[in-house]
Amino acid sequence: MSKGKMIKSVLSEYGISWVANRSLYSLKLKCLNKFSFIENIFEHSINPIKRLDIFDIDTKAISNFLMAMEEKDKNELIQNADLAMSGKIKAFSSILLDYRNPMRWNYNPITQESTPMDYKWYRIADFDNKRGDIKVIWEASRFSHFYLFSRAYLLTKNRKYYEAFHTQLCEWVKKNPYSYGANYKCGQECSIRLVNTLINYTVFLIEGLVDDEDTEAIKQIVEGSYKKVLSNFFYADKCVKNNHTISELLGMIIGAWCCGDQKQLLYGYQKMNKVIEEQFFDDGGYRQYSFNYQRLVLQDIECLLSISSRTGYDISETSKNKVLKSALMLYQMQTKDGNIPNYGSNDGALIFPVTSCSYTDYRPIVQCIYALLEQKKLYESGIYDEELLWFGIKGMKELSLNYIPKYSMNYSDIGLYQFRTKRNNLVIVLNNLKTRPAHYDQLHLDLWIGNKNVLCDSGTYSYVDNIGRELTKTIAHNTVKILGKEQMNKHGAFLVYNWMERGTLHISDNYFEGTAISANGYIHTRKIEIKENNEKIVYEVLDTILTDQEEEFEIVFHTPYIVREIKDGIEISDLNEELCVLRGNNLFITECYRSVYYMKKEKIKCICFRGRTKNRKGISKITIETRR
Repeated sequence: MSKGKMIKSVLSEYGISWVANRSLYSLKLKCLNKFSFIENIFEHSINPIKRLDIFDIDTKAISNFLMAMEEKDKNELIQNADLAMSGKIKAFSSILLDYRNPMRWNYNPITQESTPMDYKWYRIADFDNKRGDIKVIWEASRFSHFYLFSRAYLLTKNRKYYEAFHTQLCEWVKKNPYSYGANYKCGQECSIRLVNTLINYTVFLIEGLVDDEDTEAIKQIVEGSYKKVLSNFFYADKCVKNNHTISELLGMIIGAWCCGDQKQLLYGYQKMNKVIEEQFFDDGGYRQYSFNYQRLVLQDIECLLSISSRTGYDISETSKNKVLKSALMLYQMQTKDGNIPNYGSNDGALIFPVTSCSYTDYRPIVQCIYALLEQKKLYESGIYDEELLWFGIKGMKELSLNYIPKYSMNYSDIGLYQFRTKRNNLVIVLNNLKTRPAHYDQLHLDLWIGNKNVLCDSGTYSYVDNIGRELTKTIAHNTVKILGKEQMNKHGAFLVYNWMERGTLHISDNYFEGTAISANGYIHTRKIEIKENNEKIVYEVLDTILTDQEEEFEIVFHTPYIVREIKDGIEISDLNEELCVLRGNNLFITECYRSVYYMKKEKIKCICFRGRTKNRKGISKITIETRR
């Protein structure tokens, strides 16, 4: 596609205002790199830090909760806390990375490369093939591992966990002066660091352990984080316009409260209401088309809700209603153990890891948001309830249970269509794209049988790695792939343009028909009819492809389970249990990658059908049979 057509598409889809603001920000970075003395133009002066007690944490209740956990969960918490004391952190909730002892805060343990500590943040590139993914560097400085120290201390009362908190906190402040190094590149990272340090400082303060050095270090982190957010909020607000904006507004609100800046505090809440209104669709869907980011912003908001009694402000009822719908949407998507489809971009973010639940378990955030807004619980008491204690729910045992059945649901604003049976959950993606997408997943089909994601999305892996780039593309989703073409186009790392359009859409209790129209010269219509009898559930998947010229195409289905060819199809099984059978002409099996966790990949199987359009039309019928 010509550069002119690309520019026309970007202007149409992103808007002139976004293009102008993004160009201004690029100009700002170029000027800063050439004339560093102008940095002061963008800096904001702030009042001295006046108070730090914004969080109200019942450490006794958390301690009692932790002591009542199963022994395996206690042992895992203590083991991970001990590892973190020596600089070994389970990054992205998946891979153990060694940041050394003492911690090297500018170090990527995967590439074993570091960024300069004496460079201003704008002199450090976003993407560097030698250094690797900057998110690996940022992970340690989010201080999410500080919860291991707090929770291990509250479980054991062993002072060594406070000492680890004290040492790493004070070392970080000494080695990361404002605004030098990679850890001041991103306002969202600063906001997450601000919240995590304040919460864990509060725990040790209540337990009578902190000293003046801790308090001074916390003040410096609050000051540096707040200044970073104020100086660079234009970028999050006008250019990024996603989860970064909400995280940075949370940091702004807390920073303003700590500094006694009433005007900025009021602005933060007013802006937060506006951003929630913009970023959440009416059905609860989130503008980034990603469950991972939906959880991230809900964790930001649960934190914000928990401090309203301190700040004297609250978000509006309209905002609360949208947030509640968003949590209920995640609830409807869940399996019994809290798992949901690995939908959209997944950077491994679990910014407040305050339970012993798996990273893939979304029950903690859903339970907490629902309790904060409705003063009731959606689930029976469980290990996921610890999140309630960290974010202000007192008298947890007194909350009544409000059981809501899980139904087949249509979320047309966000573009997710769900068909539930007693055992199965089928989710189909067809977005009417209103904001920038990331994955090419139109008409992706995701199938869960019980707690098993039998036909799955391939995930993300990394935003800067070649495998990660491939996993965003059409071939990594359970849909139609025109060979040599993508559903949409991309410039650079994140700028997706020529958004695929949603065409016709017809849905009933047991039928889905949807059309996706690509600017790259083809139209894909997928019809799914669900048939049930006493023994089986059969999904008849009929794909029709219309093309501008004769094209080869593939239809792909990804599975992490065992596959084998049988007489008239391909069987998917887990050990000795048959999960489903795919039937169709000329199906074959290949290998591919899946990434459930950021920076962690596994080889899985891909079941494929390959065909060619005739008279610019191609048709394929594949049935998926499961036991009832």
